[in-house]
Amino acid sequence: GGGGVRAMVPLSQCPYNNDSEEDMFGDYDSFSGNDSLLAQVDNMEQECIQSIDLTSCTKNMEDEATVEPSFGYLQLQNAKSKELIFSAAGNITGFRTEEENHLRITSEQENRTLESEDCFLDDLPSSQLLYFEEMNKTSVDSRKSSGTKENANDMNSCLDKMLNRSSCHHNAEHTKINNELSLSTMSNLNKRKSLKDHLKNTMTGNAKAQTPQVSRTKQLKEAVLSEEICAAKKTIETSSVDIGPFYGLPSKVKDLFVQFRGIEKLYEWQHTCLTLESLQQRKNLIYSLPTSGGKTLVAEILILQELLCRQKDVLMVLPYVAVVQEKLHMLGEGSRGAILEMILAKILYTSKTTQIIGMSATLNNVGDLQQFLQAEYYTNNFRPVELKEYVKIQDSIYEVDNKAENGLTFSRLLNFKYSSNLQKMDPDHLIALVTEVIPSYSCLVFCPTKKNCENVAEMICKYLNKEYKNHRESEKQDLIKDLKNIGKGSLCPVLKRTIPFGIAYHHSGLTSDERKCIEEAYSTGVLCLLTCTSTLAAGVNLPARRVILRAPYVATEFLKKSQYKQMIGRAGRAGIDSAGESILIVQKKDKHLVRDLVNSPLENCYSNLFLEFTKGIQSLLLSLVGLKIARNPEEIYHFMCSTLFGVQQQFLSKEKSLSAITREALGCLIEKGLLKGKMTSEKEQKSQSNLEITQLGQATYKGSIDLAYCDALYRDLKKGLEGLVLESCLHLLYLTTPYDMTYHCRPDWIIYFRQFSQLNSVEQKVAAIVGVPESLITKKASGQAIKKDMDNCVINRLYLSFVLYALLKETNIWNVSEKFNVSRGYVQNLLNSAASFSSCVLHFCEELEEFWVYKALLMELTKRLTYCVKAELVPLMEVAGVLESRAKQLYDSGYKTLAHLANADPETLVKMIEHLSRRQGRQIVSSAKMLLREKAEALQEEVEELLKVPTDTSDGLLTTLP
Repeated sequence: GGGGVRAMVPLSQCPYNNDSEEDMFGDYDSFSGNDSLLAQVDNMEQECIQSIDLTSCTKNMEDEATVEPSFGYLQLQNAKSKELIFSAAGNITGFRTEEENHLRITSEQENRTLESEDCFLDDLPSSQLLYFEEMNKTSVDSRKSSGTKENANDMNSCLDKMLNRSSCHHNAEHTKINNELSLSTMSNLNKRKSLKDHLKNTMTGNAKAQTPQVSRTKQLKEAVLSEEICAAKKTIETSSVDIGPFYGLPSKVKDLFVQFRGIEKLYEWQHTCLTLESLQQRKNLIYSLPTSGGKTLVAEILILQELLCRQKDVLMVLPYVAVVQEKLHMLGEGSRGAILEMILAKILYTSKTTQIIGMSATLNNVGDLQQFLQAEYYTNNFRPVELKEYVKIQDSIYEVDNKAENGLTFSRLLNFKYSSNLQKMDPDHLIALVTEVIPSYSCLVFCPTKKNCENVAEMICKYLNKEYKNHRESEKQDLIKDLKNIGKGSLCPVLKRTIPFGIAYHHSGLTSDERKCIEEAYSTGVLCLLTCTSTLAAGVNLPARRVILRAPYVATEFLKKSQYKQMIGRAGRAGIDSAGESILIVQKKDKHLVRDLVNSPLENCYSNLFLEFTKGIQSLLLSLVGLKIARNPEEIYHFMCSTLFGVQQQFLSKEKSLSAITREALGCLIEKGLLKGKMTSEKEQKSQSNLEITQLGQATYKGSIDLAYCDALYRDLKKGLEGLVLESCLHLLYLTTPYDMTYHCRPDWIIYFRQFSQLNSVEQKVAAIVGVPESLITKKASGQAIKKDMDNCVINRLYLSFVLYALLKETNIWNVSEKFNVSRGYVQNLLNSAASFSSCVLHFCEELEEFWVYKALLMELTKRLTYCVKAELVPLMEVAGVLESRAKQLYDSGYKTLAHLANADPETLVKMIEHLSRRQGRQIVSSAKMLLREKAEALQEEVEELLKVPTDTSDGLLTTLP
């Protein structure tokens, strides 16, 4: 209630006549009998009419029945000693005595003041209105706490009006008309309707009106966000350096960085980079900084600018991307580099509007990359935390010093007492080095091999003081429980012994879930030391106070400078450590090699298109013709000139010209039956005809099949048609086992024989069909020599298909890894590779009519390999957030299909499924609904396509479907 006693109803909901044929209230209103609200109002009005003559009544009504267009409310006031208030929300505050009338007068004065400020508020932005709203709330709360009854509705009404500016002129006109109508009708009381009828009509309108579901504050916040996005769009379009509240993004983005990352201010170099003129003009850019300099944040801001401000798509290529962005040093890393180069070259050639932004911590020959990407370059040596590099030789530790004559300066001697037994077990003094920092600080120990990681972790724990177990003991026990749950009750014995000391190993032998669990424990300080391989340096952001390199080798190869920089770059991460240090342990024999390593420049980045011939240049040329990017040798040569290989060709291939290399690759594709056309001599190049892709070539590039294996795949699939065994999925699994994994496979022949013996007679027939007879397996298992040459690729491929077959039957990686004596990570990697290759084979078969029978079979097999669960759980596993254990829970509770989940009640789901939170329940139901809708839309599109009238049919033959 307000300070004055008044009846307030929205004008937009207060018609003078109720158009409905039926009176909603009738003779008996919503309150009771003769004492009802409307009855009291009617009595009061009759008394007023009887006691006041027509002229004075009209005058009083003109004075006291005020219409305030600034708030859109009709305020009706009674001059009697007792007055009634009825709010727009239908709240009754009852009757007040005459002594309270001074509060009403005060409120009316405030209303007039606000009305006079209407024009001022009209020009305010939503952010200022939001400020007023918050101030108003504070004021109301203050008045409530002091016991006063002042009304805050006036400011709220004003804010309501500002939120609906688009209709303000309509409301003003409506108010004016109603005001004039009110004055006109009050001059003739015989014609006007009673106050009771007004209230009844208003209550009717209020009853029909929908209650707003969004709070005023939320509306204002959304308006602020919308205004900022619009301002950012305009600023981006004008290519101005001054780009708005947060680099062209809403201030909400900055708030989220503070909330989730703790980033309150950008580094100076980040600000400089984000405001570069080249970025404002949407030119391509390469920026390079040392590891941990903050490159990723710049990439994320650029991505958000594209998505939110320009509303453009963003193509993410591997780790970091803005529009197209990549760790550019990976261009020189084998087949990954070749694939990345092909993607970038196609984008540059076909799209002149796509902006490419590349980032890297390790670049040397940046000029080649600038020429290839047609990009400008920004670099800075900034590192937020000082990194000191050390080299340890025996007991002596040297600091890397570029100013010193040999690049190393003596720093200190290790101060740690070793027993003769400990000296034998730890000749490199790892225990001394790690105990200087753990458990208070974190430490990473890089090891040459996976086995060495596990051995080092166990060795350190064996000689650590038992007091290390007390550090965050309960959290370590929780970690062990989590790892057991991941392994379905199984836990690696090494981790079981090392985790209580706060130590674990990290390499590809772990499953992805195990690695993630260990990484989270390390990030939160539950684990203080990880022994790991070099893969952690390139792929995971796990910082440490001290980084120790166990040896200057990766497997048996000596470290490259780029690898060394990536490893030591994990030391001293910003916001976590005040300093960072790296220690490289070196044997005397390698001292000269290490001196060269730490003082040498970074390696150059070279194209791998030529070295990776089938995955590189041949694959690229096949896709160019298939995608019709280039159709003849001349156009293909022109394209090749724009690649990184084209830029570096004179250095990479001095014997052959780029034109000769291109023509040679095209000749190979024609010879393999992937392309068709005639290759003319270089002199006749101008008159040459277009090349065309064959059906086999189309299937190969659409299926992303490595050209080295496309012939073998075609032969295997063709042979499979002669006698495909479908009693089990073993034969199909063999056909979808990746060829490239066979080269690293070393079968255990005892296990091979045991697994073969457990197959039934029909399944054993599969081995004979593919070319591995029982006699061969028996002789190999018994150690006998085989005189006849056998295809090792076929033998190894069948062995791997046995692993996959066991996995699909048991769906337990732990059991299968123990059965075949391989690591869990290897089994999971095989499974993922098989799922991916199965999808590739499916697309390959879709392009070749002769393989139509494989389509339905491979579609189901791909799903089973992707989810690796029982067939009945596959539909549930398609829902986001549902893993195998959750799928089993849902299935056992009666949610057996996607439709069951999509129509489930989240509250019921939470009650029925153990350990399911409300948030998870809502997400699962929401994801199921979305997936079901997508499937329905896909089917609808298929129906529309079927019903579409053919465009090449003559009018006389067309008929209309009923």
